[in-house]
Amino acid sequence: MTATTSIIEALGGKAALKRKISTAAQLTEVIREGLPYSSLEALLTKLNISQTQAAAILHLPERTLARRRKEKRLRPDESDRVLRLASLFSLAQRVLETEENASIWLLQPNRSLHGQTPLAMSDTEIGAREVEEELWRIAHGIFT
Repeated sequence: MTATTSIIEALGGKAALKRKISTAAQLTEVIREGLPYSSLEALLTKLNISQTQAAAILHLPERTLARRRKEKRLRPDESDRVLRLASLFSLAQRVLETEENASIWLLQPNRSLHGQTPLAMSDTEIGAREVEEELWRIAHGIFT
């Protein structure tokens, strides 16, 4: 499974995205249009986190998320933040071998991430890169 395919699955696949997407270019176009709200819901289910937790990580007020649920679509900038989470979840799943292992790892405080959870660190791009680097260290057997 390619990284793009894994990310698409994390976002709920064809059922949530409402169309077949198989390339990074197609995914980029969907992000520019704004993800369907159902993609966020699919990701939250896989991550096993609440809408309140997601609101904090995505830097969105819960009322905004409630409006997006009614509108059934996220805005492009919000979609990009959701994509960042989906990408990290996808990488964690590939490195740790199962969705369950990935979601557990993302929610556990991590010494190499200054005691924060990987999910909390992923609220910024630079924090997400730190999480990604930690996952690559795990994948290559480098323990910190």
